[in-house]
Parts: sequence; structure tokens; C-alpha cells
Amino acid sequence: MKKLLFGLVDRLTRGQKRGLLLLADVLVAPLALLVTGAFIRGYGAEHEWVLFPAAAAFAFGISLILGMPRIKLNAYESLAILKTGAFASILTMALALLATIIGMHVPAAAAILFGLLFFMLAVAARMAMLHALLWVLQVDQKGCRVVIYGAGNTGMQLAAALRSRGTIRPIAFVDDNPALHGMLIAGLRVYASDRVERLVKERDVARVLLAMPSESPAKLSRIAQRLQLAGVDVHTVPSFAQLVGEEKLVDNLSPFTFGRFLGRQQIEDALPQGADAYVGRSVMVSGAGGSVGSELCRQLLLIRPRRIVMFEISEFALYNIDRELRAMAEGTGVEIVPVLGSVTDSRLSRMVMQDHGVEVVFHAAAYKHVPLVEHNPIAGLANNVLGTRTLADAAHEAGVSRFILISTDKAVRPTNVMGASKRLAELVIQDLAKRSRGTIFSMVRFGNVLGSSGSVIPLFKEQIAKGGPVTLTHEDVTRFFMTISEAARLVLLAGSFAHQAESRGGDVFVLDMGKPVRIRDLAVQMIEAAGRSVRDARNPFGDIEIVVTGLRPGEKLHEELLIGEGLLTTPHAKILRAQEESLSELEMATALRALRSAMATGDAQAARRVILSWVEGYRPPETVATKR
Repeated sequence: MKKLLFGLVDRLTRGQKRGLLLLADVLVAPLALLVTGAFIRGYGAEHEWVLFPAAAAFAFGISLILGMPRIKLNAYESLAILKTGAFASILTMALALLATIIGMHVPAAAAILFGLLFFMLAVAARMAMLHALLWVLQVDQKGCRVVIYGAGNTGMQLAAALRSRGTIRPIAFVDDNPALHGMLIAGLRVYASDRVERLVKERDVARVLLAMPSESPAKLSRIAQRLQLAGVDVHTVPSFAQLVGEEKLVDNLSPFTFGRFLGRQQIEDALPQGADAYVGRSVMVSGAGGSVGSELCRQLLLIRPRRIVMFEISEFALYNIDRELRAMAEGTGVEIVPVLGSVTDSRLSRMVMQDHGVEVVFHAAAYKHVPLVEHNPIAGLANNVLGTRTLADAAHEAGVSRFILISTDKAVRPTNVMGASKRLAELVIQDLAKRSRGTIFSMVRFGNVLGSSGSVIPLFKEQIAKGGPVTLTHEDVTRFFMTISEAARLVLLAGSFAHQAESRGGDVFVLDMGKPVRIRDLAVQMIEAAGRSVRDARNPFGDIEIVVTGLRPGEKLHEELLIGEGLLTTPHAKILRAQEESLSELEMATALRALRSAMATGDAQAARRVILSWVEGYRPPETVATKR
């Protein structure tokens, strides 16, 4: 019986579910009228029967107008109950008006009783449907069984938030306070902390939720480490100052996985045979404190190189990644070397590579924010182009075996200074690759990295948390996307491929990223994933509005990954290689000389003319200032 009901529920569409909620409202209205008539006599007349179909019809219309069927059962709480009260009041007044029109006498007590009965029955119907739904859904999934560590206010709030969700089932509290042991709080028994490992084993617990925001980080860390040794996932609940209602609470407990928005299968987690290219070697990562650079360092550490040299211009970013990697590297024998400096510093670059015997360089340092670089072209070109040349020259002189540049799809026929600067950086590497006798130079080009600093997902997440609106530059704008871990894995794979005998250097490696993602679709997915709905013309009572602000200066509607045609395969099915046209040695020297001249005089327009002359497909935006 239960399985049959589950099958029926599972096959219901969203429209059918809303139809059932609407039907409940329609049926409750005549029922409330019938009960009112049983309690209060004396207002019946020959037209009394008219009120029953009228009550159902009025309930149908008012429910639709107020959007009652759109309120999800698991979101039916205080505000929804208030809306039900408004529903009852409007329905009562509508029926009273109808009775007056057709000449019926309705006592005031009867009208009041009907309103109260309808309100209580409507609320009770929703609650009954919710509990029935949770009971039915338990057939399909056992539910994630969790123990809440901390039986205080936060723990009770958490238990209440989880109670309406069939996928997460709290089974007990654990608390360090002996006075609470053995008590029932929010319907759950409280156990001593030394019983938690036993509970995990005996009750098949998959996760422990630490609901102790006032405890010190050190104590929380000790508890988490102990529980993780028992093979259970541990999540920490933030303080109430960070919470906005129950939905926010549950959202903060669930790790946010960016890969769900890719629309394709991710690259497998395991690094193929290319890992051998880094074992026992000295590897340098420029821009080590950035999103991709820091993930490169983390994944390199798992491969066990001899040394990781982290080159970073931001003191704060370098401090954070240095502290993180030192903790991870403890006991591995991998040396962690933090270097504070700029890739445009020729002396420092040469000194670092020579002093630490660098064998592989991953160049991830770059200014990448399109509007900021558009308004600061001198700084962007100096760092992204001249910095690349400086670091690559230093690597070549130091005898580094491989140099891998991290590039972007914005370098393909760019419409902004940032993309043009990355294309010039690619041309620099291609030029050196043709003349190098020792160092193998290559490039990795990919699309937007989900979750990186300045990317769209953290922005959307922040806007949704504030209640909107979510800002979109164009209705049809699309982008290629990959996760940070995919980006780092692609770079490591490309580095390993580049050292193979068949590679002549200067290759551009690209990821088969599937179809580009429409940013509006991504925004809608994120809004719905947060338990909200989009407010638009079709749904004026939705939660979050999407506002189109217009394309920014230099922003493209659609990005590309290749400049030319044709792709070559690599040892990995998802990694492809393109051999693209490059500048001659004389042309490259001329372009760099003109760019250095513009840098020396601070002439932004001269710098733009350089990229206009030498970067294929570059078209400057129409709305950029003439003076910087």
C-alpha cells in the first residue's frame, strides 16, 4: 500500500501537486459551511443550498489569487498560516455579501464561526497532507540519519528545521552537560558525549551536526577530528547571527557543490599517469593564493613533489595558502616555500628558480576581472603580458623543464583588454616555445571557473541570500564552465602531456567542456536550489527577481575556446590539443617593444593600439573612457 502511494506521489507533476492543494481548499469551504449549519440553526432559508457551491467557487478563486497552491507543504509555516487567515477572512466576507444579495439572514455568530472553522480546517488539511507525504516518502529513501551534538537553543532550532524533511532524520542529541543526559528534548533523547561513537555504529548514523556555535574553534576541531575517525561526516552549524530562518539553517549544513550546475559529467577525480611527472620534483606555482593557483597547490601536494614554491603578490592570500598547505603537508616530507613578490620582478623570479631548483612552473598569476582591467589597462597588460614574458625568460634561463601558462577562453577573439592581454601572453609563450632548446612551453585554456573569486556563482549566492534581485547582464549570455578542481586537474594533465616526446611545445590544451551554459538558466537553478522561486510576469508572487543590467564594457555575449579549426587528441579523452597560428620572432619583439613604450609613458591609448594591431580578432568596446 505504502509503495503504491509512493509511486503515485512520485509521478505527480508540479501542476498536479498544486491542483491537489487547490482541491483541498475547495473542499474545506463547503465542509466548514456544513459544520457551521450543524452548530447554528436559524439562518437557513430556501436559498441556503446556494451557499455550498458558492463557497467552493469563491474558495477556488481566492486561493488562486492569493497563490495558496504555490506554497510548498514543507514551507507552510507562520507567514503561510497568516495568509490562510487572510484567505478565511476574505471568503467569509464574500459569502456574507452573497447571502445579503439573495436575501438570506446570516447571524454574525454564524459568519464568525464559519471563518474560524475554515481557517482551522485549512491549516489542519495542510499539516495532515505534509505528514502523510513524509510518511509516504520514507518508502523510497531511508533518510540521512543524523545526531545533533549540542542540545541548547541552536540544537533545538536545528531539530525543528529538520523535522519537516524526510531526507534528513535526527535521531538523538549528544551534549556535554550531565544535567541533560537521559532527558527528552524536542522529542529526542540526550546522550553523553562518550556515547556518540556507539550511537554512530548502532543507529547507522551518517552525519553528526555540531550545534555549538559559541564553542571555541579549537574544541570544535577536536570533536570533529574524533568523529571523523569513526567514519562519520561532520558539519558545523553557524551562529544565530548568521541565520535567517530555517531554510538558511538547513542550507548552511549542506556542502555547496558547484558541479551540479555544469550540465555535464565532471572529469574523474583520479589523476592519470601524468602524476609521475611531478613526483619528487620542485614545482613552482605563480598566483598560488588565487582560486586556481591554490587548488593547484593542494592537488600537487597529494602527488608528493619534493618542493612546492608558492609565488604570490598578495601577502594575505599567501599567508592563507601557506598556513593551509603546511598543515596538510605535515608528515609528507614535501617542502613548502612561500615567496612574496610580483611576476614582473625579473631579479626575484630568477633568484627564486635558481635557489630552489625549480623544474616545473605553473603560471597562474594574472589580473582576470574584465571590468577592472578594462578601466586599468596599463596595470592589466603589465602584469598579464610583461609579467608572463619575465617569468618565462627566467624559467628558460634557469633550465626549467616545463612551463605551463594558465589562459582563458576570453583570449579567443577578445573584446576586452583582459582577454587581449591573455592572448598576448599566449603569443609570448608560443614565441618562446619555437626558440627554446630545453624548456617545453605550453598553455591551458578553459572557461569560467565555478566558485572562483569574482565568478558569477558566489555573486548569485550572495544576492539570493539577501533576497535579490539577481543581476544578469543579458538574457541570452552564455559561458563555458568548469569546477576549480577540474581546472587544476586539467592544468596538471596538460603539464604531463607537454613533456612527452611527440610534443614540440607551444601547444594549447583545451577541455571538452560540453555545451555552454545559459547564465539565466544558471540563475534560475540557483534560486530554486535555495528553496526560492523566480518572481516574473508569470509568477508575480515569486521570491527573487532577475534584473537585466546590460552587457558591461568589453563583455561578450558568447565565449569561444578555439581560434582556428581542428583539434588533436591527447592521452585523455576529455583533453584536446590545438596548434594555433603565432607571431614571428620579429613581430613579437616589435609588439613587446611598443607595449613597453606605452607602459613607460602610462599611455593607455597607445597600449590599446598595440593589442589592436597584434591580437587577432580584438575589437575594443564602444563604451570605454578615452583617458585613464
